[in-house]
Amino acid sequence: MRYIITIDQRTSSSKVLLFNENLDLVDHSDIPFKVTHSKTDWTEADADEIYEATLEAVRQLDLPKGDDVTFSVSLVNQRETFVIWDKNTGIPVYKAVLWQDRRGAPFCQELVEKGYEATIRERTGLMPDPYFSASGVKWVLDNVQSVRERAERGDLMFGTIDTWLIWKLTGGRVHATDYSNASRTLLFNINDLDWDSVMLKLFTIPACIMPETRPSDSTFGETDLGGLLPEAVSIAGVLGNSHGALVGQVCLESGTGKTTYGTGSSVMFNVGEQPVKAPNGMVCSVGYSMFDHTFYVLEGHVHSSGAVLDWLRDNLQLVDSEENINEIAESVPNNGGVYFVPAFSGLGSPWWVNDAKAMITGLTMSSTKAHVVRAALESIAYQVADVIELATRDLNTPIRELSIDGESANNDFLMQFQADILGFPVKRLRLEEASGLGSAILNCCACGVYTSVEEIKEIRKTSEICLPSMKPEERIQNQQGWLQSVHTVMLGVKRQ
Repeated sequence: MRYIITIDQRTSSSKVLLFNENLDLVDHSDIPFKVTHSKTDWTEADADEIYEATLEAVRQLDLPKGDDVTFSVSLVNQRETFVIWDKNTGIPVYKAVLWQDRRGAPFCQELVEKGYEATIRERTGLMPDPYFSASGVKWVLDNVQSVRERAERGDLMFGTIDTWLIWKLTGGRVHATDYSNASRTLLFNINDLDWDSVMLKLFTIPACIMPETRPSDSTFGETDLGGLLPEAVSIAGVLGNSHGALVGQVCLESGTGKTTYGTGSSVMFNVGEQPVKAPNGMVCSVGYSMFDHTFYVLEGHVHSSGAVLDWLRDNLQLVDSEENINEIAESVPNNGGVYFVPAFSGLGSPWWVNDAKAMITGLTMSSTKAHVVRAALESIAYQVADVIELATRDLNTPIRELSIDGESANNDFLMQFQADILGFPVKRLRLEEASGLGSAILNCCACGVYTSVEEIKEIRKTSEICLPSMKPEERIQNQQGWLQSVHTVMLGVKRQ
Protein backbone atom coordinates (compact mmCIF):
# COMPACT_ATOMS: atom_id res chain seq x y z
CA MET A 1 0.00 0.00 0.00
CA ARG A 2 1.28 3.43 -1.00
CA TYR A 3 0.52 6.49 1.14
CA ILE A 4 1.23 10.18 0.62
CA ILE A 5 1.95 12.39 3.63
CA THR A 6 0.95 15.87 2.44
CA ILE A 7 2.17 18.87 4.40
CA ASP A 8 -0.36 21.69 3.99
CA GLN A 9 1.42 24.63 5.59
CA ARG A 10 -1.13 27.42 6.17
CA THR A 11 -1.17 31.01 7.39
CA SER A 12 -1.66 30.16 11.07
CA SER A 13 -1.29 26.39 11.31
CA SER A 14 0.59 23.41 9.96
CA LYS A 15 -1.82 20.78 8.70
CA VAL A 16 -0.76 17.33 7.56
CA LEU A 17 -2.96 15.05 5.44
CA LEU A 18 -2.62 11.33 4.79
CA PHE A 19 -3.84 10.10 1.40
CA ASN A 20 -3.96 6.46 0.33
CA GLU A 21 -3.03 5.20 -3.14
CA ASN A 22 -6.55 6.03 -4.40
CA LEU A 23 -6.11 9.62 -3.14
CA ASP A 24 -8.73 9.17 -0.47
CA LEU A 25 -8.09 11.23 2.65
CA VAL A 26 -7.68 8.73 5.50
CA ASP A 27 -6.31 10.92 8.32
CA HIS A 28 -5.28 14.47 9.12
CA SER A 29 -3.99 16.62 11.96
CA ASP A 30 -3.64 20.37 12.42
CA ILE A 31 -1.28 22.22 14.77
CA PRO A 32 -1.62 26.02 15.15
CA PHE A 33 1.30 28.38 15.57
CA LYS A 34 1.38 31.96 16.77
CA VAL A 35 1.01 34.82 14.28
CA THR A 36 2.02 38.22 15.68
CA HIS A 37 1.31 41.82 14.72
CA SER A 38 4.06 43.80 16.44
CA LYS A 39 3.12 46.88 14.43
CA THR A 40 -0.07 47.85 12.62
CA ASP A 41 0.98 46.66 9.17
CA TRP A 42 3.38 43.87 10.21
CA THR A 43 2.45 40.17 10.26
CA GLU A 44 5.07 37.67 11.41
CA ALA A 45 5.56 34.14 12.74
CA ASP A 46 8.46 32.18 14.18
CA ALA A 47 9.95 30.08 11.35
CA ASP A 48 11.23 27.41 13.77
CA GLU A 49 7.78 27.18 15.35
CA ILE A 50 6.29 26.59 11.89
CA TYR A 51 8.71 23.71 11.35
CA GLU A 52 8.07 22.22 14.80
CA ALA A 53 4.31 22.51 14.28
CA THR A 54 4.73 20.59 11.03
CA LEU A 55 6.58 17.74 12.76
CA GLU A 56 4.02 17.66 15.57
CA ALA A 57 1.19 17.41 13.02
CA VAL A 58 2.96 14.43 11.42
CA ARG A 59 3.49 12.90 14.87
CA GLN A 60 -0.26 12.99 15.51
CA LEU A 61 -1.12 11.05 12.35
CA ASP A 62 -2.09 7.43 12.70
CA LEU A 63 0.44 6.15 10.17
CA PRO A 64 -0.16 2.59 8.93
CA LYS A 65 2.55 0.02 9.55
CA GLY A 66 3.67 -3.09 7.72
CA ASP A 67 6.27 -4.41 5.30
CA ASP A 68 4.01 -3.60 2.34
CA VAL A 69 3.46 0.05 3.37
CA THR A 70 5.43 2.78 1.58
CA PHE A 71 5.34 6.56 2.00
CA SER A 72 6.28 9.69 0.12
CA VAL A 73 5.86 13.34 1.10
CA SER A 74 4.28 16.21 -0.82
CA LEU A 75 4.05 19.87 0.15
CA VAL A 76 1.61 22.71 -0.44
CA ASN A 77 2.02 26.04 1.31
CA GLN A 78 1.09 29.65 1.89
CA ARG A 79 2.93 31.29 -0.92
CA GLU A 80 4.42 34.76 -0.43
CA THR A 81 5.52 34.20 3.18
CA PHE A 82 9.31 34.00 3.34
CA VAL A 83 12.25 33.23 5.62
CA ILE A 84 15.93 34.25 5.48
CA TRP A 85 18.32 32.04 7.43
CA ASP A 86 22.02 31.30 7.97
CA LYS A 87 23.04 28.43 5.70
CA ASN A 88 25.66 27.19 8.18
CA THR A 89 23.68 27.29 11.42
CA GLY A 90 20.12 27.08 10.09
CA ILE A 91 19.11 29.96 12.37
CA PRO A 92 16.66 32.47 10.82
CA VAL A 93 17.99 36.03 10.83
CA TYR A 94 14.48 37.34 11.36
CA LYS A 95 10.96 36.02 11.78
CA ALA A 96 8.99 34.64 8.86
CA VAL A 97 7.31 37.61 7.17
CA LEU A 98 3.79 36.58 6.19
CA TRP A 99 1.92 37.44 3.00
CA GLN A 100 -0.39 39.83 4.88
CA ASP A 101 2.55 42.03 5.91
CA ARG A 102 2.49 45.56 4.43
CA ARG A 103 5.85 47.00 5.54
CA GLY A 104 7.14 47.04 1.96
CA ALA A 105 4.35 49.34 0.73
CA PRO A 106 6.42 52.57 0.65
CA PHE A 107 9.07 51.02 -1.60
CA CYS A 108 6.44 49.52 -3.90
CA GLN A 109 4.82 52.93 -4.21
CA GLU A 110 8.22 54.41 -5.01
CA LEU A 111 8.63 51.91 -7.86
CA VAL A 112 5.25 52.88 -9.27
CA GLU A 113 6.10 56.58 -9.09
CA LYS A 114 9.40 55.95 -10.89
CA GLY A 115 7.58 54.20 -13.75
CA TYR A 116 8.68 50.60 -13.15
CA GLU A 117 5.24 49.03 -13.04
CA ALA A 118 5.06 48.09 -16.74
CA THR A 119 8.51 46.44 -16.60
CA ILE A 120 7.59 44.52 -13.47
CA ARG A 121 4.33 43.26 -14.99
CA GLU A 122 6.04 42.23 -18.23
CA ARG A 123 8.74 40.21 -16.50
CA THR A 124 6.95 38.78 -13.44
CA GLY A 125 3.25 38.94 -14.34
CA LEU A 126 2.69 40.70 -11.01
CA MET A 127 2.31 44.26 -9.79
CA PRO A 128 4.60 46.09 -7.34
CA ASP A 129 2.79 45.32 -4.09
CA PRO A 130 3.96 44.28 -0.60
CA TYR A 131 1.64 41.27 -0.82
CA PHE A 132 4.43 39.62 -2.86
CA SER A 133 7.72 38.72 -1.18
CA ALA A 134 10.35 41.03 -2.71
CA SER A 135 9.73 44.31 -0.86
CA GLY A 136 9.65 42.47 2.48
CA VAL A 137 12.95 40.75 1.64
CA LYS A 138 14.49 44.12 0.83
CA TRP A 139 13.22 45.50 4.15
CA VAL A 140 14.88 42.67 6.12
CA LEU A 141 18.16 43.11 4.23
CA ASP A 142 18.12 46.87 4.82
CA ASN A 143 16.89 47.00 8.42
CA VAL A 144 18.16 43.96 10.34
CA GLN A 145 21.71 44.45 11.57
CA SER A 146 24.46 42.86 9.42
CA VAL A 147 21.97 40.86 7.33
CA ARG A 148 22.78 42.52 4.01
CA GLU A 149 26.51 42.08 4.57
CA ARG A 150 26.04 38.39 5.43
CA ALA A 151 23.80 37.90 2.41
CA GLU A 152 26.32 39.44 0.02
CA ARG A 153 29.04 37.17 1.46
CA GLY A 154 26.87 34.19 0.54
CA ASP A 155 26.23 33.13 4.15
CA LEU A 156 22.44 33.38 4.00
CA MET A 157 19.59 31.65 2.20
CA PHE A 158 16.19 32.95 1.16
CA GLY A 159 13.06 30.97 0.55
CA THR A 160 9.31 30.98 0.59
CA ILE A 161 7.91 28.68 3.25
CA ASP A 162 8.14 25.57 1.05
CA THR A 163 11.86 26.19 0.58
CA TRP A 164 12.37 26.61 4.33
CA LEU A 165 10.57 23.36 5.13
CA ILE A 166 12.34 21.42 2.36
CA TRP A 167 15.73 22.65 3.59
CA LYS A 168 14.88 21.68 7.17
CA LEU A 169 13.33 18.31 6.26
CA THR A 170 16.29 17.31 4.09
CA GLY A 171 18.82 18.27 6.77
CA GLY A 172 20.03 21.26 4.75
CA ARG A 173 20.78 19.22 1.63
CA VAL A 174 18.21 20.82 -0.69
CA HIS A 175 17.64 24.55 -1.22
CA ALA A 176 14.89 24.65 -3.83
CA THR A 177 11.40 25.84 -4.67
CA ASP A 178 8.91 25.15 -7.43
CA TYR A 179 7.88 27.48 -10.25
CA SER A 180 4.49 28.33 -8.75
CA ASN A 181 5.92 29.57 -5.45
CA ALA A 182 8.81 31.34 -7.17
CA SER A 183 6.37 33.21 -9.39
CA ARG A 184 4.81 34.86 -6.31
CA THR A 185 7.99 36.62 -5.15
CA LEU A 186 8.22 39.48 -7.72
CA LEU A 187 11.71 38.12 -8.47
CA PHE A 188 10.91 35.36 -10.98
CA ASN A 189 10.66 35.78 -14.74
CA ILE A 190 7.55 33.84 -15.78
CA ASN A 191 8.65 33.84 -19.42
CA ASP A 192 12.13 32.38 -18.81
CA LEU A 193 11.16 30.33 -15.71
CA ASP A 194 14.14 31.54 -13.72
CA TRP A 195 15.14 34.27 -11.29
CA ASP A 196 15.19 37.63 -13.03
CA SER A 197 18.43 39.60 -12.76
CA VAL A 198 16.64 42.90 -13.44
CA MET A 199 14.19 42.34 -10.58
CA LEU A 200 16.91 41.20 -8.18
CA LYS A 201 18.81 44.40 -8.95
CA LEU A 202 15.70 46.54 -8.61
CA PHE A 203 15.03 45.16 -5.12
CA THR A 204 18.78 45.00 -4.30
CA ILE A 205 18.67 41.29 -3.45
CA PRO A 206 21.86 39.20 -3.92
CA ALA A 207 21.34 36.35 -6.39
CA CYS A 208 23.47 34.03 -4.23
CA ILE A 209 20.73 33.69 -1.58
CA MET A 210 18.10 32.47 -4.04
CA PRO A 211 17.01 28.79 -4.19
CA GLU A 212 17.07 26.52 -7.21
CA THR A 213 13.77 26.47 -9.10
CA ARG A 214 12.14 23.22 -10.27
CA PRO A 215 8.88 22.07 -11.91
CA SER A 216 6.06 21.32 -9.47
CA ASP A 217 6.10 17.60 -10.24
CA SER A 218 9.80 17.25 -9.42
CA THR A 219 11.49 15.38 -6.59
CA PHE A 220 12.87 17.69 -3.89
CA GLY A 221 15.19 15.39 -1.96
CA GLU A 222 14.51 12.86 0.78
CA THR A 223 13.36 13.10 4.39
CA ASP A 224 12.60 10.90 7.38
CA LEU A 225 10.43 13.73 8.77
CA GLY A 226 12.71 14.47 11.68
CA GLY A 227 13.09 10.81 12.57
CA LEU A 228 9.34 10.09 12.56
CA LEU A 229 9.74 7.62 9.68
CA PRO A 230 12.04 4.58 9.91
CA GLU A 231 13.79 5.52 6.68
CA ALA A 232 14.09 8.45 4.31
CA VAL A 233 11.41 8.84 1.63
CA SER A 234 11.13 11.20 -1.31
CA ILE A 235 9.62 14.70 -1.20
CA ALA A 236 7.80 14.95 -4.53
CA GLY A 237 5.10 17.38 -5.65
CA VAL A 238 5.44 20.95 -4.36
CA LEU A 239 3.33 24.00 -5.16
CA GLY A 240 1.55 27.00 -3.67
CA ASN A 241 -1.76 26.43 -1.94
CA SER A 242 -4.07 28.16 -4.41
CA HIS A 243 -2.34 26.38 -7.28
CA GLY A 244 -2.78 23.10 -5.43
CA ALA A 245 -6.51 23.72 -5.22
CA LEU A 246 -6.64 24.37 -8.97
CA VAL A 247 -5.06 20.97 -9.60
CA GLY A 248 -7.15 19.33 -6.88
CA GLN A 249 -10.31 20.66 -8.51
CA VAL A 250 -8.93 19.22 -11.80
CA CYS A 251 -9.13 22.63 -13.49
CA LEU A 252 -6.55 21.46 -16.04
CA GLU A 253 -8.04 23.04 -19.16
CA SER A 254 -7.86 26.65 -20.29
CA GLY A 255 -10.90 28.59 -19.12
CA THR A 256 -11.61 26.48 -16.05
CA GLY A 257 -11.45 28.20 -12.67
CA LYS A 258 -11.84 27.92 -8.93
CA THR A 259 -12.05 29.95 -5.75
CA THR A 260 -10.33 28.90 -2.54
CA TYR A 261 -11.83 30.41 0.60
CA GLY A 262 -9.12 30.58 3.23
CA THR A 263 -7.86 33.45 5.37
CA GLY A 264 -8.06 35.31 2.08
CA SER A 265 -9.59 34.05 -1.15
CA SER A 266 -7.83 33.15 -4.38
CA VAL A 267 -9.87 33.36 -7.57
CA MET A 268 -7.85 31.57 -10.25
CA PHE A 269 -8.34 30.66 -13.92
CA ASN A 270 -6.24 28.33 -16.06
CA VAL A 271 -5.10 30.22 -19.19
CA GLY A 272 -2.98 27.49 -20.81
CA GLU A 273 0.70 27.18 -21.65
CA GLN A 274 1.44 30.81 -22.49
CA PRO A 275 1.47 33.71 -20.04
CA VAL A 276 -1.10 36.43 -20.77
CA LYS A 277 -1.23 40.12 -19.99
CA ALA A 278 -3.37 40.39 -16.88
CA PRO A 279 -6.02 43.11 -16.71
CA ASN A 280 -5.43 45.79 -14.08
CA GLY A 281 -6.41 44.31 -10.74
CA MET A 282 -5.31 40.76 -11.59
CA VAL A 283 -1.96 39.02 -11.97
CA CYS A 284 -0.51 36.25 -14.11
CA SER A 285 1.51 33.52 -12.40
CA VAL A 286 2.81 30.05 -13.08
CA GLY A 287 -0.09 27.78 -12.15
CA TYR A 288 1.69 24.43 -12.07
CA SER A 289 4.05 22.31 -14.14
CA MET A 290 3.21 18.76 -15.12
CA PHE A 291 4.72 16.23 -17.54
CA ASP A 292 7.26 18.77 -18.89
CA HIS A 293 4.57 21.37 -19.56
CA THR A 294 4.05 24.60 -17.63
CA PHE A 295 0.58 26.09 -17.27
CA TYR A 296 -0.22 29.68 -16.38
CA VAL A 297 -3.05 31.23 -14.42
CA LEU A 298 -4.79 34.54 -13.99
CA GLU A 299 -5.53 35.29 -10.37
CA GLY A 300 -7.30 37.86 -8.32
CA HIS A 301 -6.67 37.76 -4.58
CA VAL A 302 -9.10 38.84 -1.91
CA HIS A 303 -7.11 39.78 1.20
CA SER A 304 -9.79 39.13 3.83
CA SER A 305 -12.46 36.45 3.57
CA GLY A 306 -12.24 33.78 6.29
CA ALA A 307 -10.27 36.37 8.28
CA VAL A 308 -13.38 38.52 8.66
CA LEU A 309 -15.26 35.60 10.24
CA ASP A 310 -12.36 35.06 12.65
CA TRP A 311 -12.50 38.78 13.49
CA LEU A 312 -16.22 38.55 14.28
CA ARG A 313 -15.53 35.61 16.59
CA ASP A 314 -12.26 36.60 18.25
CA ASN A 315 -12.38 40.40 18.37
CA LEU A 316 -16.08 41.28 18.55
CA GLN A 317 -17.26 37.93 19.96
CA LEU A 318 -20.45 38.16 17.89
CA VAL A 319 -20.31 34.48 16.92
CA ASP A 320 -18.77 31.38 18.45
CA SER A 321 -18.97 28.66 15.79
CA GLU A 322 -19.56 27.98 12.08
CA GLU A 323 -23.11 26.82 12.78
CA ASN A 324 -23.70 29.89 14.92
CA ILE A 325 -22.63 32.16 12.05
CA ASN A 326 -25.18 30.64 9.69
CA GLU A 327 -27.94 30.66 12.28
CA ILE A 328 -27.44 34.35 13.03
CA ALA A 329 -27.11 35.35 9.36
CA GLU A 330 -30.27 33.50 8.37
CA SER A 331 -32.30 35.00 11.23
CA VAL A 332 -32.89 38.10 9.07
CA PRO A 333 -34.34 38.00 5.53
CA ASN A 334 -31.64 40.29 4.05
CA ASN A 335 -28.77 42.53 5.09
CA GLY A 336 -31.05 45.47 5.89
CA GLY A 337 -28.86 47.77 3.80
CA VAL A 338 -25.74 46.94 5.84
CA TYR A 339 -22.50 46.24 3.94
CA PHE A 340 -19.17 45.13 5.40
CA VAL A 341 -16.01 45.99 3.42
CA PRO A 342 -13.31 43.89 5.19
CA ALA A 343 -10.23 45.85 4.10
CA PHE A 344 -8.19 44.80 7.15
CA SER A 345 -5.08 44.40 4.96
CA GLY A 346 -6.12 46.91 2.32
CA LEU A 347 -8.32 46.11 -0.66
CA GLY A 348 -7.04 43.34 -2.93
CA SER A 349 -8.16 42.49 -6.44
CA PRO A 350 -9.59 44.15 -8.45
CA TRP A 351 -9.08 47.40 -6.51
CA TRP A 352 -5.57 47.08 -5.00
CA VAL A 353 -5.81 49.99 -2.54
CA ASN A 354 -3.10 49.37 0.06
CA ASP A 355 -4.21 52.06 2.50
CA ALA A 356 -7.89 51.13 2.61
CA LYS A 357 -9.35 50.35 6.02
CA ALA A 358 -12.26 48.07 6.90
CA MET A 359 -15.66 49.71 7.13
CA ILE A 360 -19.28 48.83 7.88
CA THR A 361 -21.78 51.02 6.06
CA GLY A 362 -25.54 51.45 6.10
CA LEU A 363 -26.08 51.07 9.85
CA THR A 364 -29.35 52.44 11.21
CA MET A 365 -31.15 52.27 14.54
CA SER A 366 -32.90 49.14 13.28
CA SER A 367 -29.64 47.33 12.45
CA THR A 368 -28.86 44.29 14.58
CA LYS A 369 -25.99 41.91 15.22
CA ALA A 370 -27.56 39.59 12.65
CA HIS A 371 -27.30 42.25 9.92
CA VAL A 372 -23.60 42.76 10.65
CA VAL A 373 -22.88 39.01 10.66
CA ARG A 374 -24.84 38.52 7.45
CA ALA A 375 -23.03 41.44 5.81
CA ALA A 376 -19.68 39.90 6.77
CA LEU A 377 -20.57 36.60 5.10
CA GLU A 378 -21.93 38.37 2.04
CA SER A 379 -18.73 40.45 1.72
CA ILE A 380 -16.77 37.29 0.87
CA ALA A 381 -19.06 36.53 -2.07
CA TYR A 382 -19.08 40.13 -3.29
CA GLN A 383 -15.28 40.29 -3.41
CA VAL A 384 -15.06 37.04 -5.39
CA ALA A 385 -17.73 38.29 -7.80
CA ASP A 386 -15.75 41.51 -8.36
CA VAL A 387 -12.73 39.52 -9.54
CA ILE A 388 -14.77 37.26 -11.82
CA GLU A 389 -16.56 40.24 -13.35
CA LEU A 390 -13.17 41.82 -14.17
CA ALA A 391 -11.85 38.65 -15.81
CA THR A 392 -14.94 38.07 -17.92
CA ARG A 393 -15.14 41.72 -19.00
CA ASP A 394 -11.49 42.37 -19.91
CA LEU A 395 -10.58 38.96 -21.27
CA ASN A 396 -13.86 38.05 -22.94
CA THR A 397 -13.69 34.73 -21.10
CA PRO A 398 -17.16 33.61 -20.03
CA ILE A 399 -17.23 31.68 -16.76
CA ARG A 400 -20.32 29.51 -16.54
CA GLU A 401 -19.47 27.53 -13.43
CA LEU A 402 -17.15 28.09 -10.50
CA SER A 403 -15.49 25.36 -8.44
CA ILE A 404 -15.00 26.28 -4.79
CA ASP A 405 -13.02 24.85 -1.90
CA GLY A 406 -11.48 25.86 1.40
CA GLU A 407 -12.74 26.08 4.95
CA SER A 408 -15.43 28.70 4.32
CA ALA A 409 -16.73 26.72 1.33
CA ASN A 410 -18.38 24.45 3.91
CA ASN A 411 -20.70 27.33 4.80
CA ASP A 412 -24.03 26.62 3.07
CA PHE A 413 -25.23 30.22 3.36
CA LEU A 414 -22.07 31.50 1.67
CA MET A 415 -22.24 28.87 -1.08
CA GLN A 416 -25.84 29.82 -1.94
CA PHE A 417 -25.20 33.56 -1.78
CA GLN A 418 -22.12 33.15 -3.98
CA ALA A 419 -24.22 31.42 -6.64
CA ASP A 420 -26.94 34.07 -6.26
CA ILE A 421 -24.62 37.07 -6.64
CA LEU A 422 -22.78 35.48 -9.60
CA GLY A 423 -25.94 34.34 -11.36
CA PHE A 424 -24.43 30.97 -12.35
CA PRO A 425 -23.81 27.63 -10.60
CA VAL A 426 -21.23 27.05 -7.90
CA LYS A 427 -19.68 23.59 -7.57
CA ARG A 428 -18.31 22.47 -4.20
CA LEU A 429 -15.80 19.65 -3.94
CA ARG A 430 -16.93 17.12 -1.32
CA LEU A 431 -13.32 16.76 -0.20
CA GLU A 432 -12.50 20.03 1.55
CA GLU A 433 -8.72 19.54 1.27
CA ALA A 434 -8.43 20.51 -2.39
CA SER A 435 -5.00 22.15 -2.03
CA GLY A 436 -3.54 19.07 -0.39
CA LEU A 437 -5.18 16.84 -2.99
CA GLY A 438 -3.50 18.86 -5.77
CA SER A 439 -0.12 18.38 -4.12
CA ALA A 440 -0.78 14.64 -3.79
CA ILE A 441 -1.73 14.45 -7.48
CA LEU A 442 1.59 16.05 -8.45
CA ASN A 443 3.35 13.63 -6.12
CA CYS A 444 1.79 10.81 -8.15
CA CYS A 445 3.01 12.47 -11.36
CA ALA A 446 6.55 12.75 -9.99
CA CYS A 447 6.54 9.13 -8.83
CA GLY A 448 5.22 7.76 -12.14
CA VAL A 449 1.81 6.71 -10.83
CA TYR A 450 0.16 9.01 -13.38
CA THR A 451 1.65 9.51 -16.82
CA SER A 452 -0.99 11.71 -18.52
CA VAL A 453 -3.54 14.42 -17.82
CA GLU A 454 -6.29 12.07 -18.96
CA GLU A 455 -5.50 9.71 -16.08
CA ILE A 456 -5.75 12.59 -13.62
CA LYS A 457 -9.15 13.65 -14.92
CA GLU A 458 -10.46 10.18 -14.14
CA ILE A 459 -9.83 10.66 -10.41
CA ARG A 460 -11.98 13.82 -10.18
CA LYS A 461 -13.74 13.77 -6.82
CA THR A 462 -17.52 14.06 -6.59
CA SER A 463 -19.02 17.47 -5.93
CA GLU A 464 -22.33 19.16 -5.26
CA ILE A 465 -23.76 22.02 -7.31
CA CYS A 466 -25.64 25.02 -5.96
CA LEU A 467 -27.89 26.88 -8.43
CA PRO A 468 -28.69 30.60 -8.19
CA SER A 469 -32.16 31.49 -6.94
CA MET A 470 -32.01 35.27 -6.45
CA LYS A 471 -34.11 37.46 -8.74
CA PRO A 472 -32.06 39.56 -11.20
CA GLU A 473 -33.36 42.87 -9.85
CA GLU A 474 -32.43 41.87 -6.30
CA ARG A 475 -28.96 40.84 -7.47
CA ILE A 476 -28.41 44.20 -9.15
CA GLN A 477 -29.61 46.09 -6.08
CA ASN A 478 -27.27 44.13 -3.81
CA GLN A 479 -24.30 44.65 -6.12
CA GLN A 480 -24.94 48.39 -6.35
CA GLY A 481 -25.06 48.67 -2.56
CA TRP A 482 -21.78 46.78 -2.28
CA LEU A 483 -20.00 48.90 -4.89
CA GLN A 484 -21.19 52.11 -3.23
CA SER A 485 -19.67 50.89 0.04
CA VAL A 486 -16.36 50.02 -1.64
CA HIS A 487 -16.22 53.46 -3.21
CA THR A 488 -16.92 55.01 0.20
CA VAL A 489 -13.88 53.16 1.57
CA MET A 490 -11.74 54.33 -1.33
CA LEU A 491 -12.95 57.92 -0.89
CA GLY A 492 -11.80 57.73 2.72
CA VAL A 493 -8.29 56.81 1.53
CA LYS A 494 -8.18 59.85 -0.77
CA ARG A 495 -9.10 62.14 2.13
CA GLN A 496 -6.28 60.89 4.35
